[in-house]
Amino acid sequence: MSLHEYFNSMKSECKPIIWIGYVLSACIAFIHVIPQEQLINVIAFIIPITIFVLFLQVIATNMKTNIKDIAITFFGICYITLFLMFIPIIHGLENGKIYVWYIIFAAWGTDVFAYVVGKWMGKHKFSSISPNKTIEGCIGGALGAVLMILVYTWVINTYWDMHISYLTIGIIGLVLSIIGQIGDFSASSIKRYVGIKDFSNLIPGHGGLLDRIDSIIFIAPFAYFLFMFIR
Repeated sequence: MSLHEYFNSMKSECKPIIWIGYVLSACIAFIHVIPQEQLINVIAFIIPITIFVLFLQVIATNMKTNIKDIAITFFGICYITLFLMFIPIIHGLENGKIYVWYIIFAAWGTDVFAYVVGKWMGKHKFSSISPNKTIEGCIGGALGAVLMILVYTWVINTYWDMHISYLTIGIIGLVLSIIGQIGDFSASSIKRYVGIKDFSNLIPGHGGLLDRIDSIIFIAPFAYFLFMFIR
């Protein structure tokens, strides 16, 4: 659905090759059949295969599909499909069901606290890309997300007999929150480029699905590699 919204938003700028994006998105449903130790290799192999197929499309259409079309298509596939693939990869790790919640808290915890702090004391605008966001809100969002993550860590350490370092997960939480905010600004820059406010009106008052998970998309791959420090 997120990729569909992205492709629709780009139709004013190019002719994205929609079918290959949908095929790769559908493959996420089967990612659990791949051995865990081979998952990263499979994702790495998807990239050259995708470029190969996209250029075949250019050749087969005698350049009616052009370089801009395949570049924007490829970006969308990497940005949404490949990044989101890390969610089921993390879920498949030992204690992966616990780790996945860190991504949720980093993304949505940041959003909630950034909104509250920004409304309460936000005075300094952060960027014209997203004019409603303030520096105070961004800082409050990061600190709030870290607080939520530390509370969650206390719960799982106490009741699920985990032994996750509060210092390590606090640093990771801060990094993920900052990455999530960059992801939010990145999605806003796409919308500004194509001249839209939201990717769709799927969720009244909140925009499309991509508007809701833009931070999660950005956080997921970084979270996977950072989680290697606490396994």
